Amino acid sequence: MSQLKKGAILSYTTIFLTNIIGLLLTPFIIRSLGQSEYGLYILLGSFVGYISLLDFGLSNTIVRFVAKYRANNDKNGEKNFLATVLIIYAVISCFVFLIGTVGYYNLDTIFDKSLTPEELDKAKILMILFVFNMTISLPGGTFAGICSGYEQFVFPRAVNIVRYIIRSALVVIVLIYGGDSISIVIVDTSLNVLIILVNMFFVFKIMKVKIKLLNFNKKLIKKIFSYSVWIFVFAMIGELFWKSGQMIMGIAISTEAVAIFAVGITLSGYFGAFAGAINSVFLPRATFMVENNSNRIELTDFFIKLGRILTFLLMYVWAGFILFGKNFIELWVGDEYYDSYLITVIIMTAYILPLVQNFANSLIEATGRFKYKAKVYFITISLGIIVGSLLSPYYGYWAITWSYSIFWVISQIIMNIYFDNTLNLDIIFFFKQTFGKIFFVLVISLCGGYFIDLFLGNTWSYFIIKAILFSVLYLSLTYFFVLNHYEKRLLLKFKK
Repeated sequence: MSQLKKGAILSYTTIFLTNIIGLLLTPFIIRSLGQSEYGLYILLGSFVGYISLLDFGLSNTIVRFVAKYRANNDKNGEKNFLATVLIIYAVISCFVFLIGTVGYYNLDTIFDKSLTPEELDKAKILMILFVFNMTISLPGGTFAGICSGYEQFVFPRAVNIVRYIIRSALVVIVLIYGGDSISIVIVDTSLNVLIILVNMFFVFKIMKVKIKLLNFNKKLIKKIFSYSVWIFVFAMIGELFWKSGQMIMGIAISTEAVAIFAVGITLSGYFGAFAGAINSVFLPRATFMVENNSNRIELTDFFIKLGRILTFLLMYVWAGFILFGKNFIELWVGDEYYDSYLITVIIMTAYILPLVQNFANSLIEATGRFKYKAKVYFITISLGIIVGSLLSPYYGYWAITWSYSIFWVISQIIMNIYFDNTLNLDIIFFFKQTFGKIFFVLVISLCGGYFIDLFLGNTWSYFIIKAILFSVLYLSLTYFFVLNHYEKRLLLKFKK
C-alpha cells in the first residue's frame, strides 16, 4: 500500500479518534475543572490562538516548495529554502515572545471586568505556558511540513495518533489526581516538545534531509510570502470567526458564558469535520477538471454529485441533532448546558450550505481566484464580529451566535452569485437537484423522530434506541425516494 493510501487511512483514523475521544473526554474535563475554570482554559487558549496567525501560512508553503524542489531534483535549492524558512521562523518566534510578554503584562487590564483575582493569577500562568508552546510549535512545524513535501505521510500521522491517545490518557490521570487547567497545558507542552524532537530525528536521520543557508535570497523570501499570504488570510478568517466570540465573552461577560459557547463550537466543529472527511476524497478532482478546461455542464454535474452526497449525510446529522441533541447534551455535560444545544443548532444550520458547496471553494483555489473570496469573507466576518461585540453586553452569547451565523450565511449567498457568474457553475440547477426531494424526506423524518422522542425516556439506553429508529426511518426514505442509480451503486460499493 502506498504512502498516500496509508496516509489517507491514518487521516480518517485521526478524525475518528479525535471526535470519539473528544466526545468522551470533554464532559470529564468540564466536571473535573468546573464550568468557570474550563471557560478560563478555553478563553486563554483562544487569546493565545491569535498569535498562531504569525505563522503567515508558512507551514503549507513548506509542503508546496519542498515538493517543487524534489520534482526538479534541486537539492541545493531545497537546503537553502529550508534554512531561509527557519530564519523566518526564528524572527517570528521572537515576535511571538514579544507579543506574549505584552499580553501577559496587560491581562489585568483586558480581563479586569470578567475574571476574579484568583482567575487572573491562573490566567497569567496559562499565558506563559501557551506562549512558550506557540514559540516552539511554529518552527517545529517545519519538520512535519518536510515530511509531507516528501510524501512521507505515514510517520507524522502515526505519531500524531499516538500523541493524541497518550495525551488523552495523561489528561485523565492528571485530573483524577487533582490536576487543573495548568496541568493540562503542561501535559500538552511536554508532548509538543517530544513530538518536535521525534520529527526532527526522522527528518535528519531517517530521511537524510539537509538544511544549509547557501545564500540569503530576498527574491526567495518575496516568493515565499507571495504564496503564503493568501493561506494566511484564510487562516486569519478562521481564527477570527468563532474564537473571537469566546474572547468577546471572556472580556465582557464571564468564563461560564465562554464554557457554554465553547461546547456549542465543539459540537459544530465535529459537524464540519464530518463533511471535511468526505470532501478530502473528492476535492483533488477540482484541479484536474480545471486543467482539462471542463465546461459548465461537466463542472456543475460533479458539483451536484458531491453536493447531493454531502446533503444527504449532513441533513441526517442535522435533523438527528435537532431531535435528540438536547437529550444528548444533558446526558453528556449536564442540563446547565441547555443553551449549548440551541447555539449548536444555529451554527450547524449556518454551516450546511458552505459545507455542501465545498467543491466550489476548491475550484476557487484551483483557478487561483483567492482575492475575491478573501475580501468577501473578511468583510462579512468583520461586520459579524463588530455587530456581535456591540450587542454582546445586552444579549450575551446569543448576540455572538446569531450575528456570526447571519453574516456567515450572507457571505455564502454572495459567493453563490460568484460561483454562477465566474466559476461557470449552474447554481439554480444545483439547488433543484440537491435540495429538492430531500426536503420532503426531511419533513417526514422530523415528524417521525418527534414521536419517537415523545414516547421514549432520556437515558443513554433510550438515546441509542431513538438514534437507531430515526436512522432506519431517514436512511430508508432517502434510499427509496431520493437516491439515484449512481448514488445507490456508490453506497453498495462503500458497504462492500
